[in-house]
Amino acid sequence: MMARSDKTPKGGLYRPDIVRAVLSGHSVLGIAFAAVIYLVCLTGALSVFQQDFTLWEQPHLPRVESISDAAVVRAVASVAPRVGDQTLFVIFPDDDMPRLRLTTQNAHEEHNWITDAQGRITGEVETPWTEFLTTLHIQLHLPRSWGGFIVGLTGVALLSSLISGILSHPRVLRDAFHLRLGGSRRLQEADWHNRLGVWALPFHVLVSLTGALLGLSTIIVGALAMLLYRGDTGQVYAMLLPPRPALDARAAPPPDIGAMLAAARARAPLAQPHLLTITHAGHRDASVALSEERPGLLAAQDSFVFDAGGRIIQEKHPGTLTLGEQILGSLGILHFGWFGGVAVRIAYGLLGLALCVVTSSGIHVWLARRRDRGRPAPHWERVWASILWGQPAILALTAVAGVTAPAMIERGATWVWLGLTIASLIAAAVLTRVTDAEIRLVLRRVTGVLLVVTAVAHAARHGVSGDGVAVDAVLVAAGITLAWFRRGQRINAAAPIAAGAAG
Repeated sequence: MMARSDKTPKGGLYRPDIVRAVLSGHSVLGIAFAAVIYLVCLTGALSVFQQDFTLWEQPHLPRVESISDAAVVRAVASVAPRVGDQTLFVIFPDDDMPRLRLTTQNAHEEHNWITDAQGRITGEVETPWTEFLTTLHIQLHLPRSWGGFIVGLTGVALLSSLISGILSHPRVLRDAFHLRLGGSRRLQEADWHNRLGVWALPFHVLVSLTGALLGLSTIIVGALAMLLYRGDTGQVYAMLLPPRPALDARAAPPPDIGAMLAAARARAPLAQPHLLTITHAGHRDASVALSEERPGLLAAQDSFVFDAGGRIIQEKHPGTLTLGEQILGSLGILHFGWFGGVAVRIAYGLLGLALCVVTSSGIHVWLARRRDRGRPAPHWERVWASILWGQPAILALTAVAGVTAPAMIERGATWVWLGLTIASLIAAAVLTRVTDAEIRLVLRRVTGVLLVVTAVAHAARHGVSGDGVAVDAVLVAAGITLAWFRRGQRINAAAPIAAGAAG
């Protein structure tokens, strides 16, 4: 093997100015991708509470603990004239979302109606901030294919980082409960990075793997189509979606939803309806797909597909599903923690925040090591501080606007978020007299104040009873903690990071 030269090449591609430019570009890419991962983790930890935020944004709408088949038939009949040929989705109430929802959407608009327990339409769902938050998590407000692809890549990156982090530190499991607090901030960051990464490793692997599969589903379908059907993705989707009757646009009576629900109940008495999908109602090629849930099962496993005349053209039950169908059906539920009630959602939220800490502390350790080696990057330290606490502050500000001016958030939340994000990054880069610690402190306190303002504004608008009270209480507690809590440990910024302390 040729001996490595100790001399640094002085010309060509290795000129110092080119090397510095490449290193700078490398740092930009690293910070940018870490920022996307952090944003996906942060919005994911909040999106776990999507159902709670939906109830919180419209606490005055009626709760429906259970509903009769007759009320469902009445609700479908009342919206049918407004739906026309569009597909209608009927989502049944459950413990986490005690509302009957009827949804239709096309390329231009979406409508979500809410009914009372008798099936009478009482209003439309208007939750602009919750939709803004979840869309930011799922596709970064980019076109679905591009946004989902980038989010899927963050899942792959997280999974790779977790595996490589465990393999590169032989002592990481042995030191799993060794946490050095009160000394060097860099040692603390390294310890928190490693300990939170190990303690919650099963959760981190679960959400990153399911997130990667959900985000890259379009790519996976395309690859299967290339392998199996000469690129025809329609044949792949046909394997995953319910069967459809042959096209026939001639008029036909509306589907007898009540009879279909009764037939399904008779064939699967232990299951409860979860989702009803009505396609091409009023035509001979109409179809009705019904998925049902059973207690103790993670995902819906009973399903029926009816034609326009009420004949069952497909029927599935637990035990008849393939392993692939069971995995596919449980991906979203496992990823968002939509099982087990509020206790699981709280656990998912806390573990999601732990993943945010793992991501941010990894960047802190990297920046600290640069400083130890005589290559400090104060501008990147300020930029990362503005990302770390700037995003919570901006999300909290959009929440305030969602309560006080929902119409404005519905129209322009994406631009508000994007504009403030760019402004915060530019400010952090140019304000050279401000330290990253000062940026973190100010933005953390701003976030806390905005959370309290959100809760107070919500209580003033909707009152202090109903579905919004619990969320308001959590917002106040979190806001007070962030705004007034101050760590008492003295920080020894000059102490070096212990060998092998972090990746």
